[in-house]
Amino acid sequence: MADFIAQTIRKAGDWTGTTDVCVLTYEDRFLRRKVLKTVEGQTLLVNLAHTTSLDHGDAFDLGDGRLIQISAAEEPLLQITGDLVQLAWHIGNRHTPCQIESDRLLIQDDPVIGHMLEHLGATVTQIKEPFTPEGGAYGHGRTHSHEHGHTAHEH
Repeated sequence: MADFIAQTIRKAGDWTGTTDVCVLTYEDRFLRRKVLKTVEGQTLLVNLAHTTSLDHGDAFDLGDGRLIQISAAEEPLLQITGDLVQLAWHIGNRHTPCQIESDRLLIQDDPVIGHMLEHLGATVTQIKEPFTPEGGAYGHGRTHSHEHGHTAHEH
């Protein structure tokens, strides 16, 4: 039996004050129904109406005024530097989630895409940081279609 149940989400910037925190990877932040552990060791049953892509800074609403903050976990990433406009186009053309910053791009650690980007002149560095990529095209968020070669659990 879970300590808490959350059926709704509060978006980042739309709430203040939390009871606890759930630290989740990018893959784990895409869910509908799942039991999670909080930083303080409590169990949380998330039971949302629809599969939802959660962002760093969102919160699970426990329905009684308490909130549990969602925090992006550190995970293995590739840091991409070089001609960011050209490289971002190639990353987007492959429907690869990408965190876009002024001086670098971040993608999940994918050796195949990493090698392709190096051939295009990119400098590719393995790092470990929280991953907060841009939303999907036209604001629709993500779908399961990005799982066409491997799963994150194979690394």
